[in-house]
Amino acid sequence: MEESKNQKMLTEAQKARIERNRVKAMHLRESKVAISKETENGGKMIKVDGSKYVDTCGGFLINEHDLETEEEEKAAKIIKLAEDEAEDLPITYLKCIECEEEYADSYLSKHFEYSCCDKCKDLDEKHQLITKTDARNEFLLKDCDFDKREPPLKFISRKNPHKSTWAEMKLYLKLQVKARAMEVHGSEEKLREEIKLREEKREIAKVKKYNTKLNELRKTVRSTLYDKTHKSHVHEYGPSTYNKDTDEYTHVCVSCGFIETYEEM
Repeated sequence: MEESKNQKMLTEAQKARIERNRVKAMHLRESKVAISKETENGGKMIKVDGSKYVDTCGGFLINEHDLETEEEEKAAKIIKLAEDEAEDLPITYLKCIECEEEYADSYLSKHFEYSCCDKCKDLDEKHQLITKTDARNEFLLKDCDFDKREPPLKFISRKNPHKSTWAEMKLYLKLQVKARAMEVHGSEEKLREEIKLREEKREIAKVKKYNTKLNELRKTVRSTLYDKTHKSHVHEYGPSTYNKDTDEYTHVCVSCGFIETYEEM
């Protein structure tokens, strides 16, 4: 009953197609045609009189050419749908501060938000990169001057060339670091004064450290030469000499040469 109901729901064209496929399938089974290979969707690829068909294992045979055409049509529809849904994004052009020409994108703009095109880029001199450690020492900056002060300085990360297991290096655009140093110190003259002052303090600290070590060394040498068994010296004086002018007597220690002057009562 269910099968006859479904047949009534089919159109005449669908019934004719089913009948043609059934006849082809019977003809193939009777002629014992060999199956050549499986298709990607699990069907069987068979060959009849030089033409290739795909057996969907559902009572239908599909011509290979028709199948390829159908797949191409599906792909074309997907591409067209994607193109229709895609939005046209406006291109923003930037102006290079070096040559004043407009450009769409560049290395310095992408990584450092610095308006310079790739033609004018000079990483060896003018647009040199600097590590965070060197930037701190050269421009007397703190970590907060890089990350906390607005706007934070842009950087790129690179593997440490000295040892791969160490933390990655942060490379900054030296022009931007110098500009940040001017914000912190006020001017190049003040920066130079601060550098000079720190160098003087560093030299004073070095001298102080050197003197401290020298004193410690002297104490160590003295302690090794000191004879704990040595007793206090007792003078042994020779004959006394009288001085009429001062009315005093003088005698000299025969061992250490100490001179003592005294008066006789």
